[in-house]
Formats: sequence, C-alpha cells, structure tokens
Amino acid sequence: MTASEAPNTPSNFIRQIIDKDLASGKHNQVITRFPPEPNGYLHVGHAKSICLNFGIAQSYQGICNLRFDDTNPEKENPEYIESIRNDVEWLGFQWSDDVKFSSSYFDALYGYAIELIENGKAYVCDLTPEEARAHRGNLTEPGKDSPYRNRSVAENLDLFERMRKGEFEEGKMVLRAKIDMASPNMNMRDPIIYRIRFAEHHQTGDKWCIYPMYDFTHPISDALEDITHSLCTLEFEDHRPFYDWLLDNISLECHPQQIEFARLQLNYTVTSKRKLKQLVDEGHVSAWDDPRMPTISGMRRRGYTPAAIRNFCDSIGVAKANSTVDVAMLEAAIRDDLNENSPRAMCVLNPLKITITNYPEGQVETLSAPIHPQKEMGNRELPFTREILIDKEDFREEANKKFKRLVLGKEVRLRNAYVIQANEVIKDESGEIVEILCTYDPETLGKNPADGRKVKGVIHWVSESESLPAEVRVYDRLFLDENPDGNKEKSFLELINPDAFSKITTARVEPGVAKFEAEQGFQFEREGYFCIDRYDSKPEQLVFNKTIGLRDTWANSGG
Repeated sequence: MTASEAPNTPSNFIRQIIDKDLASGKHNQVITRFPPEPNGYLHVGHAKSICLNFGIAQSYQGICNLRFDDTNPEKENPEYIESIRNDVEWLGFQWSDDVKFSSSYFDALYGYAIELIENGKAYVCDLTPEEARAHRGNLTEPGKDSPYRNRSVAENLDLFERMRKGEFEEGKMVLRAKIDMASPNMNMRDPIIYRIRFAEHHQTGDKWCIYPMYDFTHPISDALEDITHSLCTLEFEDHRPFYDWLLDNISLECHPQQIEFARLQLNYTVTSKRKLKQLVDEGHVSAWDDPRMPTISGMRRRGYTPAAIRNFCDSIGVAKANSTVDVAMLEAAIRDDLNENSPRAMCVLNPLKITITNYPEGQVETLSAPIHPQKEMGNRELPFTREILIDKEDFREEANKKFKRLVLGKEVRLRNAYVIQANEVIKDESGEIVEILCTYDPETLGKNPADGRKVKGVIHWVSESESLPAEVRVYDRLFLDENPDGNKEKSFLELINPDAFSKITTARVEPGVAKFEAEQGFQFEREGYFCIDRYDSKPEQLVFNKTIGLRDTWANSGG
C-alpha cells in the first residue's frame, strides 16, 4: 500500500521516500521502530514520533517495533519501561511481536566490536576524558590522533577482553572506532563505541561491565531487526554518516535508511527529560504524571484523549526543519475532540442556595436532559428538589441588561428545568448572601411561559440534597514564558506559572457523574472539560481534573 492509497493520510517527504522504495522493489514491506530510552516518562514530543513510526507502519500494512534503547543502566528504571509501554498502548498503537531491548543484542554488539578491531577499524584508547577533548579539536580545527590509535590488533583484542572482564576501573579506557580525526563532522572523529560501567542492568544484571554507546547500538539494532526506514529527529542528522559507516564496515547485510524529521517543539513547554526530572525531583510538580506536565501520562491524567493527540500530531505534519508549534493548537485539538464526543453534566463550583418556596417540601422530581446536545447519546436523569444550588456568580441583586442570569425581582431559566423568579435575599450577619427565596413556574418545563414572557438567561444548577460533593482541580499552562527553555536571563524554574494549579473544595455535581470512568472526558456545562482523577477520587469525595476551558483564555491575555 502506498501513502496515496492509505485513507485520510496526508503525504509528506518520508512517505514519498517510502512510496519510491516500494515502487522500485527496494522493499516489499515497511518496518519501522520506536526506540525510546527508559530514563524518564515520554512527553508530547515522543507522541509525535510514536504517531509517525506506528502510523506509517499501519498505513503501509507493515510492522513497527517497540525497542528500548537500554544502554545506560545508571539512568534507567523498570518504572519507565512500564510507563512507556502503557503510553504507546493508550495512544492506540500496538508493536509487532514482543517488546524488544537493545540489551538483548549485547552479545551480538560485542561480536561486531570484535570484528571492527580485527579489521583495524577500532582500538582501545587510554586517553582521559580531558585529554580526549583536547585531541578532538573543534569545528574549525581538526583533531589529533590518539597516541593509542595504532595499537596492534592483538593488543586491542586483549585489552578489550580485559575491559569486559572488569580488570580496569571506570574511565580508564574506552573502545573507539578508527575513522578520521580530521573529519569536518565531529561525530566521525574516532567516536567512542564502548565504555566501562560497573552498573547492574535491569535486564542483564551484572553480566556486563562494559556498555555500548547509543550511536553504536542504534544502527546495529536496526539492522538486526530488518528495519527498512529508521526515522529519527533532526539532531541525529550529523550522526547519520557514522550510522552508515558502521553498517558498511561490519558483516550485516541489512542496511536501513536513516531519515531525519523535525522534532515537536511547543511554546510554553519544556520537554527536556533532564528538566522534567528536575521538576519532579525538586517537588515543583507532584510526579511525572502531574496533570501540568507535558508527559503523555500527565496529559492522560488531565483528560486529554488519544484521538486528540493523534489528530494534533497529524495536523502539524512532518517537516525537515525545526520550528515551534503554538501549544494553542494542541489545546484546540483537545477542545474539538471533547466538544464532539464528551457527555455533558452540571457542576456548581461556588454554591449559593436557592429555596423554591412554592415547590413541595420533600419532593424529588426526576427531570431528563440530553447527554450531548447535538449527538444521539441518550438522556440523563436530573433530580429536582425544593432546595437547589446555583453558582454565586450567577446572581446579582441589581444588574444591567447585559447580565443574562438571575437578578432580584426577575426571572431566569434553570437549564433543562423550570423558569424561576428571585423574590427575596437572605444575608448573614456580615451581609453576605446565603440564600435566595424564589418561586417557579410549573408550566415552563421544556417550554416558554404561556403568557409570552421572554426569559433570556439560562443558568446551571444542582439539587442541594441529591448532588454530590466534589473537589475540582484547575490546571493551566505550567510556564508563563513562551520559551522557558531558552530564556538566557532566568532559570526555567523561575518561569513557572504560580497559577498553574488551584483547588476548589466547595463544588457540588449532579449525581450521574459518579458513573463516569476515571479519565473519561466530559463537559461541565459552562465551566469547561473535566475528568475524574484516577488516583485521588473516591465515591464519597469525587476529585475532578480540569482538562481545558471552553475557550482559549490565553489568546488575548499576553500570557
């Protein structure tokens, strides 16, 4: 199948390369891979790579492997492995066969390192890190050969075997590829391919005390898995010559094509794993899946949907040059998906009591309301009682004509219910309004007043006795600066939005929302889109996370 045959799939330069390869017979099946390092949780940038690699495999009825690049055991953790598996599945993708690990190829990788040594293409180097940097040169000056570069094959094989046996301390020596210290590409100046690390590995235990570098592991792992198109972000473009050199100099027939694409960069967002880990470790956020975090698990906990993230990744396309995408595009994708597909409910954040004096005491009337105003999702039940609650912001003793809610002496419609009129205000000793006495028109359920009175305003409400208590957590963008990662005058920590998280503990919600599953998105009418928190919500005390507002409040706010 070509890209043009894949439904609803916009073409891009990667698909054009694949189409050409299939048409020429170079490949008869597309095999891609997604190779994250398990040293943290995946973020929104990884979501783009997931959608690209797995999406291309799906479009061409091919295969995509999930392979963990686990060559750095000190920074890796089984927790991260599990979170990555969950993220990929949650986004709606499934890898081919079993999950793969680069560590599964350690024996093979060691064998290819031996092959390079035997062919005079690698050598053991004793330079200290400081000496190696001095020998490496810079962008305008060529490097200098290591004094150990011309060791004999026999000496290199002996030293490398002793490195493997643990006879040397960390940093004492490394194995380097022998290429060209005068190359204009710094990555070709005899790069390190193995280093000594006395660290237990989460997959291989203490079998190894030498570990291969990523640039050595990546191309060989691709070739061992028969990858056809190795899709990488642009920072790996300068590494491609070594990718090709390595596969050209070992006895592997498969030679995948590395293709680079622009990574996803969002404004108001930090995606450096190191900085995200710092946010967690220093307590600026609660965890990797804090709903303020740009991690996939954080977005999931906040109520973002897989479909919205996939649609967003499709909408920004695949480019050859880096650029910054407005986070408002992601937020718009979330709104569009939730508006189209999420059920509705009512929530009163700051309750004000209404007593309907002409409604029977103790009566509970079951009203019906649509689950979604434009889609056939059925109806939900709303209990209506003499005492109800409205939001404090929806009442004024006096107001001009622009205020379309409840005003003393005037009428308003209760959403999906009756028209009521405010007749009297009850205040406490401090003068704060604590209750409004109203009357209702029993002939206005689902219809206008019979005498032609026009009621313009509609407000939401819940029954005082039948509603459920809830805590509502309100989230916003984590950073105030458009480029928190690139501000030269301030640390990114100084740019954290102090209002990115707040909590409302007074909320009351209609009882039907207790049936929603954790993380299922829905709209609290007039308030925004929310979901039930999967960790902290309990039947006796529901906890809701605000996903996104009904409209973009940042558009004209200047941040």
